[in-house]
Amino acid sequence: MTASLPHRTASSPAGSARPPEDRRHMIRRRAITLSIIVLLIGVPAGYLVISANQSRDSGKVKEEKYSATGLTAGWPSKVQRRLYQIPVPHPADQIAYYETNNWKTSRLYVQFRTSSAGLDAFLTGMGVNRGELKKDHITVSTRDQHITGWIFRTPGPYSGLVHKQKNPAPTQDVVVNLSNPASPMVYVVARTVP
Repeated sequence: MTASLPHRTASSPAGSARPPEDRRHMIRRRAITLSIIVLLIGVPAGYLVISANQSRDSGKVKEEKYSATGLTAGWPSKVQRRLYQIPVPHPADQIAYYETNNWKTSRLYVQFRTSSAGLDAFLTGMGVNRGELKKDHITVSTRDQHITGWIFRTPGPYSGLVHKQKNPAPTQDVVVNLSNPASPMVYVVARTVP
């Protein structure tokens, strides 16, 4: 007599049948899947929200800066000083500036206090000299005085000059308060026409 072997069918190979997944394993697998989805979608979305808020805040700061009227304490940038050819000397203090731009004219308003030698260095850097300053010659227009809050009355301790240059170089209106010759106060309006 021959022993018979168990019969196997081709449709169900040995070891392929899985036991049903228990409930705890299924919950853990779904929790991991959900965590991955949150990380893949939520983190980049969070970065986008943060970036948008920072961009909006930066725009507000720039808008406030450029919509302000009057002078801002501090040095104009090197680019502004080079573009408008205003060589603010060292030493200098009480420095303030303001820039306006429109389709017709761009202007940079700068004020600073310096030493007598600093005034000479500034004027020389512009391509003029102290001898060109004319007593009681107020070269800054009433409009520009209104924008900056500068008030010049004559007669007074003021001397001024206009340094005209060929486009595209700027024209500079300079007024110097010489009430204290050792520490003159300088006011400049430089304008360029595109």
